[in-house]
Amino acid sequence: MASTFELLMELPLFKGVSLTTISNVVGAAKFHFLKYPAGETIIREKDACTHLTFVIAGSVRLTLVNANGRFAVNQTLTAPAVIAPDFLFGRVTTYPCTVEALDDVSILKISKIDYTNILTTDPVFLFNYLNTLSVNAQKSVDGIMSLTTGEIDERIAFWIIALTQPGSTDIRLSCRKRDLCSLFGVPRTVFNNGLESMKKRGLIDYNNNELMVNDRTAMLDLLLDTHE
Repeated sequence: MASTFELLMELPLFKGVSLTTISNVVGAAKFHFLKYPAGETIIREKDACTHLTFVIAGSVRLTLVNANGRFAVNQTLTAPAVIAPDFLFGRVTTYPCTVEALDDVSILKISKIDYTNILTTDPVFLFNYLNTLSVNAQKSVDGIMSLTTGEIDERIAFWIIALTQPGSTDIRLSCRKRDLCSLFGVPRTVFNNGLESMKKRGLIDYNNNELMVNDRTAMLDLLLDTHE
């Protein structure tokens, strides 16, 4: 079984840091280890994001719902993973989603103050966090801009990538198809053709009320190929 230090070194934002640095950080900062049984709510939407929250064992389900409840995105994160790290700082510091344990889950929480101190102890910590923020910012811009330009399958893919975290699986978008057509500003026939094209390539499955992503990485590869 991996030691606590080895486990921490596998976490997003901690990768590439030496064992000595990790041991020093653990000695200086307060690490809160929590356990949740299957079905228990870990985070509620709009909870204050006062800590960086890592999944160190088990899997969690993230649910993001829009203001009128007509659209929802569900995704699964499996350890090692970090939950919504880009909401720890900035104008909005509340969680955008509800998070529930899918099985017995172990969580590590580090306060904003302690994490700020950690960022100054080794450049690797800082570079990891800056890279995470940059990737999330860039995918959000791409996702929004793609709503009105490009092929419909590319626009759908951009949108899914922008709304989900790296490493997430079992991604499901719950929304009536006619509402999605309105969102993308295309006729239903065009939208259906895009969905069928993506389904034939094994990227998604869908019905009238739900779109299921089979492989987020393959969808990201589609976008990278398109823009090469």
